[in-house]
Amino acid sequence: MELRRKRAYDTAEPSDGFRVLVDRLWPRGVSKERAAIDLWDKDTAPSPELRKAWHAAPDAEWAEYADRYRAELAEESAPALRELADVVKRHPVVTLVYAAHDTEHNHAVVLDEALRELL
Repeated sequence: MELRRKRAYDTAEPSDGFRVLVDRLWPRGVSKERAAIDLWDKDTAPSPELRKAWHAAPDAEWAEYADRYRAELAEESAPALRELADVVKRHPVVTLVYAAHDTEHNHAVVLDEALRELL
Protein backbone atom coordinates (compact mmCIF):
# COMPACT_ATOMS: atom_id res chain seq x y z
CA MET A 1 0.00 0.00 0.00
CA GLU A 2 1.31 3.40 -1.01
CA LEU A 3 -0.37 6.67 -0.04
CA ARG A 4 0.38 9.84 -2.03
CA ARG A 5 -0.85 13.43 -2.27
CA LYS A 6 -1.34 15.52 -5.39
CA ARG A 7 -2.96 18.81 -6.36
CA ALA A 8 -6.15 18.61 -8.40
CA TYR A 9 -4.59 21.02 -10.91
CA ASP A 10 -1.68 18.67 -11.66
CA THR A 11 -2.06 16.16 -14.46
CA ALA A 12 -3.61 12.84 -13.47
CA GLU A 13 -1.35 9.91 -14.28
CA PRO A 14 -1.89 6.14 -14.28
CA SER A 15 0.81 5.87 -11.58
CA ASP A 16 -1.52 7.82 -9.23
CA GLY A 17 -3.52 4.64 -8.74
CA PHE A 18 -6.90 5.17 -7.06
CA ARG A 19 -7.53 8.93 -6.89
CA VAL A 20 -9.59 10.31 -3.98
CA LEU A 21 -10.68 13.94 -3.95
CA VAL A 22 -10.57 14.96 -0.28
CA ASP A 23 -12.04 18.46 -0.63
CA ARG A 24 -15.60 19.37 0.30
CA LEU A 25 -15.84 21.60 -2.81
CA TRP A 26 -15.00 20.62 -6.38
CA PRO A 27 -11.80 22.36 -7.60
CA ARG A 28 -12.60 25.38 -9.75
CA GLY A 29 -11.91 25.05 -13.44
CA VAL A 30 -11.12 21.33 -13.32
CA SER A 31 -13.35 19.09 -15.42
CA LYS A 32 -14.38 15.70 -14.12
CA GLU A 33 -12.53 14.08 -17.02
CA ARG A 34 -9.31 15.96 -16.30
CA ALA A 35 -9.53 15.29 -12.57
CA ALA A 36 -9.90 11.52 -13.10
CA ILE A 37 -11.34 11.11 -9.60
CA ASP A 38 -12.33 7.60 -8.52
CA LEU A 39 -13.93 8.70 -5.25
CA TRP A 40 -15.02 12.10 -3.93
CA ASP A 41 -14.74 11.85 -0.16
CA LYS A 42 -16.34 15.00 1.23
CA ASP A 43 -16.83 13.45 4.67
CA THR A 44 -13.16 13.52 5.64
CA ALA A 45 -12.67 17.13 4.50
CA PRO A 46 -12.49 19.87 7.12
CA SER A 47 -15.83 21.26 8.26
CA PRO A 48 -17.05 24.34 6.40
CA GLU A 49 -16.44 26.40 9.54
CA LEU A 50 -12.82 25.27 9.86
CA ARG A 51 -12.15 25.70 6.14
CA LYS A 52 -13.57 29.23 6.17
CA ALA A 53 -11.59 30.15 9.30
CA TRP A 54 -8.35 28.93 7.71
CA HIS A 55 -8.97 30.81 4.45
CA ALA A 56 -10.03 33.98 6.27
CA ALA A 57 -6.74 34.12 8.17
CA PRO A 58 -4.01 32.71 5.91
CA ASP A 59 -1.34 33.92 8.33
CA ALA A 60 -2.91 31.88 11.13
CA GLU A 61 -0.83 29.32 12.96
CA TRP A 62 -0.58 26.12 10.90
CA ALA A 63 -0.20 23.94 14.00
CA GLU A 64 -3.45 25.27 15.46
CA TYR A 65 -5.36 24.59 12.24
CA ALA A 66 -3.86 21.10 11.97
CA ASP A 67 -4.78 20.33 15.59
CA ARG A 68 -8.37 21.50 15.04
CA TYR A 69 -8.64 19.35 11.92
CA ARG A 70 -7.18 16.32 13.73
CA ALA A 71 -9.83 16.81 16.43
CA GLU A 72 -12.55 16.85 13.77
CA LEU A 73 -11.15 13.66 12.25
CA ALA A 74 -11.09 11.98 15.66
CA GLU A 75 -14.64 12.99 16.58
CA GLU A 76 -16.97 14.08 13.79
CA SER A 77 -15.29 12.26 10.90
CA ALA A 78 -14.08 9.12 12.67
CA PRO A 79 -16.41 6.73 10.76
CA ALA A 80 -15.54 8.42 7.45
CA LEU A 81 -11.83 8.20 8.26
CA ARG A 82 -12.15 4.46 8.94
CA GLU A 83 -14.04 4.02 5.66
CA LEU A 84 -11.31 5.85 3.77
CA ALA A 85 -8.68 3.68 5.49
CA ASP A 86 -10.56 0.61 4.21
CA VAL A 87 -10.42 2.06 0.69
CA VAL A 88 -6.68 2.64 1.04
CA LYS A 89 -6.17 -0.98 2.15
CA ARG A 90 -7.92 -2.27 -0.99
CA HIS A 91 -5.64 -0.47 -3.47
CA PRO A 92 -1.87 -0.72 -3.99
CA VAL A 93 -1.58 3.04 -4.64
CA VAL A 94 -3.98 5.74 -3.43
CA THR A 95 -3.51 9.42 -4.18
CA LEU A 96 -5.24 12.02 -2.02
CA VAL A 97 -6.22 14.83 -4.38
CA TYR A 98 -6.71 18.38 -3.07
CA ALA A 99 -7.00 21.89 -4.51
CA ALA A 100 -4.92 23.95 -2.07
CA HIS A 101 -1.97 25.86 -3.52
CA ASP A 102 0.33 25.23 -0.54
CA THR A 103 1.55 21.64 -0.79
CA GLU A 104 2.91 21.53 2.77
CA HIS A 105 0.21 23.35 4.75
CA ASN A 106 -3.14 21.89 3.78
CA HIS A 107 -5.66 19.42 5.13
CA ALA A 108 -4.48 16.59 2.85
CA VAL A 109 -1.17 16.55 4.76
CA VAL A 110 -3.02 16.10 8.06
CA LEU A 111 -5.38 13.52 6.55
CA ASP A 112 -2.41 11.58 5.16
CA GLU A 113 -0.85 11.49 8.65
CA ALA A 114 -4.13 10.41 10.24
CA LEU A 115 -4.57 7.60 7.72
CA ARG A 116 -1.03 6.36 8.22
CA GLU A 117 -1.56 6.29 12.00
CA LEU A 118 -4.82 4.38 11.54
CA LEU A 119 -3.27 1.87 9.15
